[in-house]
Amino acid sequence: MLQPGQPAPVFDLPDADMNMVNLSSFRNHYNVVLYFYPRDDTPGCTMEAIEFSDLEDDFSRLKTVVLGVSMDDCLSHGSFRDKHGLCVRLLADADGEVCRRYGVIQEKEADGRKRICIQRSTFIIDRKGVLRHVFYGVTPRGHAAEVLNLVRKIGKCK
Repeated sequence: MLQPGQPAPVFDLPDADMNMVNLSSFRNHYNVVLYFYPRDDTPGCTMEAIEFSDLEDDFSRLKTVVLGVSMDDCLSHGSFRDKHGLCVRLLADADGEVCRRYGVIQEKEADGRKRICIQRSTFIIDRKGVLRHVFYGVTPRGHAAEVLNLVRKIGKCK
């Protein structure tokens, strides 16, 4: 598991429009809220994405970009975004490589079958590319507002 103070693992992932997003491109310019969620268009994931989208202007004023990551593909992300009017950029980690680097993959067993899934997790990365806050096992309701308050405190520390 990652810890605050460590450098954030870098990545290149496609977004819902199939444009590549490189974490390093935000360095020295923006804080990044990187949240991992299990699946597009499920109740908890929808709630979380809508709450982050509703706070987009607040994050933007704090020079913070919000990125959501799941193992769904770009087409699924595009449909999810359009259906719910989401503003956050959704990134596709189809092979789970970035999920593994961030330690959010977990194995669950149901009906005698094991399957890989994502543990809902959030990482707040400062402008220097350092993890400031790490949350594994997040509850979606109210989480975006909690993250926004933590980002505000990062701004006051500078």
